[in-house]
Amino acid sequence: MNDYLYLSHANDYAQSVGAETYHPMVSVVHFDELGPIAHTLNKMGDVYAFFVQDNFPEGGKYGMGDYDTSKGSLVAVSPGQIVGKEDDGTREVYHGWTLHFEAEFMRGTAFEQRLHDYHYFSYNVNEALHTTEGEKQLLWQLMWMIRRLIQHRRPSPQTDRILQDYILLICDYALLFYQRQFQDAAHLQGDLLSRFQRVLADYYERGLQRQHGLPNVKYCASELCLSPSYFGDVVRSVSGDSPMQVIQRFLVDRAKSLLVSGLTATQTSATLGFEYPQHFTRFFKKHAGLQPSKYIASLKKS
Repeated sequence: MNDYLYLSHANDYAQSVGAETYHPMVSVVHFDELGPIAHTLNKMGDVYAFFVQDNFPEGGKYGMGDYDTSKGSLVAVSPGQIVGKEDDGTREVYHGWTLHFEAEFMRGTAFEQRLHDYHYFSYNVNEALHTTEGEKQLLWQLMWMIRRLIQHRRPSPQTDRILQDYILLICDYALLFYQRQFQDAAHLQGDLLSRFQRVLADYYERGLQRQHGLPNVKYCASELCLSPSYFGDVVRSVSGDSPMQVIQRFLVDRAKSLLVSGLTATQTSATLGFEYPQHFTRFFKKHAGLQPSKYIASLKKS
């Protein structure tokens, strides 16, 4: 049975590793100052965290996956997630910083409005941000500035607003740096869209629509060994479209081929995996511009 360290508050992790705490809802830890520390498997309460490090525990966990121990990586953690490594009696020296902040601290700020853009909080750890040296140093500098602020200023509405702005800046820089990584991935994974199309084609070749209905983004991402969030961001970077838009175009093209082959709209609906023929009719009209019957009629005229 896993022995979790429950992080209900921002300072819980700092206290567990013997680091100083300065603010009730924000904590910054500089690992280089601590020396060897014990491993902990942390379960996040209503707390967010960034780990920007040169090294991570070998065999450490993030959700259901293993840590990527590449040098210069960022891992973002959101409430409810599990991160770290169970205490095995060994101690390790880490290099880098970690920032913990409570969700309540960012209540009513632009963080809530932008959270839907910060997809990296739901990425798998194998999709960690591999920072360049410049990116890593910038993030470390921001964390140092946060610590300087909470070390020398008592919590107040003014200092808290500055802290919130610093946290937002780190979140936005992480998003910017991930976009750089997506562009790199577009060059390294130039065949992503073709593999995506192959997954969709295989779905129907295997007859999975008869049991599971239409293919969805989660299934395709899983087949490509990516989290849905990361998959979506890479596909947008490569094609400019969302994975759902790619799936929809695939379904329209496949529907047209089936209709041209002589199948009725009802037969096409069943073949594709739509639950009801009327659902297929609405889908086809929305994405093809006309009803299936009118599409078939237009073919007969040509």
